[in-house]
Amino acid sequence: MARARPTVVIGMLGTTLDAGKGPRRWEKWRPTVALCAHDDLLVSRLELLHPPTWKSLAEVIADDVGQVSPETVVRLHSLAIGDPWDLEEVYAALHDFARAYTFDIDREDYLIHITTGTHIAQICMFLLAESRHLPGRLVQSSPRPDDKVDIIDLDLARYDRVAARFAREHADAATLLKAGIATRAPAFNRLIDELEQVANASSDPILLLGATGVGKSELARRVYELKRARRRLTGPLVEVNCATIRGDGAMSALFGHVKGAFTGAAAPRAGFLKQADGGALFLDEIGELGLDEQAMLLRAIEEKRWPPLGADRELTSDFQLLAGTNRDLPAEVAAGRFRADLLARIDLWTFRLPGLAERAEDIEPNLDHELERTSAALGTRATMAKEARTAFLGFATSHEATWPGNFRDLSGAVRRMATLAPGGRITTAQVAMEIARLRTAWDALAPSSTAHVGRDDRVTALVGPRAAALDLFDRAQLEEVLRVCRDARSLSDAGRRLFAVSRTLKASSNDADRLRKDLARFGLTWDAVAR
Repeated sequence: MARARPTVVIGMLGTTLDAGKGPRRWEKWRPTVALCAHDDLLVSRLELLHPPTWKSLAEVIADDVGQVSPETVVRLHSLAIGDPWDLEEVYAALHDFARAYTFDIDREDYLIHITTGTHIAQICMFLLAESRHLPGRLVQSSPRPDDKVDIIDLDLARYDRVAARFAREHADAATLLKAGIATRAPAFNRLIDELEQVANASSDPILLLGATGVGKSELARRVYELKRARRRLTGPLVEVNCATIRGDGAMSALFGHVKGAFTGAAAPRAGFLKQADGGALFLDEIGELGLDEQAMLLRAIEEKRWPPLGADRELTSDFQLLAGTNRDLPAEVAAGRFRADLLARIDLWTFRLPGLAERAEDIEPNLDHELERTSAALGTRATMAKEARTAFLGFATSHEATWPGNFRDLSGAVRRMATLAPGGRITTAQVAMEIARLRTAWDALAPSSTAHVGRDDRVTALVGPRAAALDLFDRAQLEEVLRVCRDARSLSDAGRRLFAVSRTLKASSNDADRLRKDLARFGLTWDAVAR
């Protein structure tokens, strides 16, 4: 039979109730001592928090707990609390305790005792448990089953300073997820806000979608770091590129094998899922897994157990699944290459990361980020002259810059310019060379000249006979507008891309309306061009 996990109680010393100074009906009942003596609860360790001026009473309570529950280890913690009714002071002291305490949630269960202490302390204990700074369940003791339970006022609107502290923690979490980059794209910032909430509140799988180079792997690492900081995970992050383990070795790599399971299996192997026990497993390019591996993965997600290759006994692992892919998984399901039941299981929290070309507002802060990274890598201070910066950003945010490799392209561009710049000071000469290099590289990736014919046919198909009357200038402009519209998610999204520069020069600009009017000049509507 499995041995029960140790129970640890974290509680505030009750300077009135624990001292036996309350109203007559409470005189023979001291909550902290009584909780440890409870018949149905074996307390392995009591972490007793107390203001420094009440150390003597805390020591008396520790001795009395030792009398009624010899198996309970009592540890005293003096907190810097002068006024137990000062919300900010109490919260700060408890928050500092929670941040410094070493929790072992894999081996111990934690209870947060909120019967004792001022109501301010009870509020703070509740909030720290709710935010997982104290990763345990609340417990409230009583001398009789029918005793009235105090209602704790949790209206944060009354406590602006504590609300501000929570807001700062939320901002810090968002900064962590964004790698410290002050992103400006509203849609991406909303994505980060939602992802932060999900990472803090849920252990369900998280699916990150996006093209190569948009930062799925980096964001997965940040999610893990956030969850570990919030004590929702204690184990390691195991990263697996599923494209590299396709074939016969994929099953063994993921789920492990026993010695002799197949030719060459000279030693047992735990597998990546077992290695991620207590932590997170990031399956990058999950769409590359074979159907057999997908079926086994589904079982491992749902049941937390699976049989390694050649084994009679199952392995267990409790891990958070993070997955990434640049594939259209619903289309893969329709084609029979991805299991519908697995997609349904991992599609609860799905976040699509936009490409760099969709985040023109974020190119400048990411340029600064890459300059800092390059400086660290090269061991010299990489900077840009003002004219060089203006020239590079002008190209980088134009429609000519498609950034097919996304942030990898940007990172490579900055690294090359800084390496070739004398003393790391990037000038317009390095920028011009890099722009030419990017144009050449991207042209090589673009479709052949037959694609131009295809675009030209699209203009003819949409405009009809009037296409023959279009000037070459108007036709070329319309071709580019149609390309942007085809790739955009909405009329507003297409408008933002097409008018990104002129928008900054006007006090107000309705991009969607401008695009709608420009299309109307050619007798076109959004519904017609978006198909």
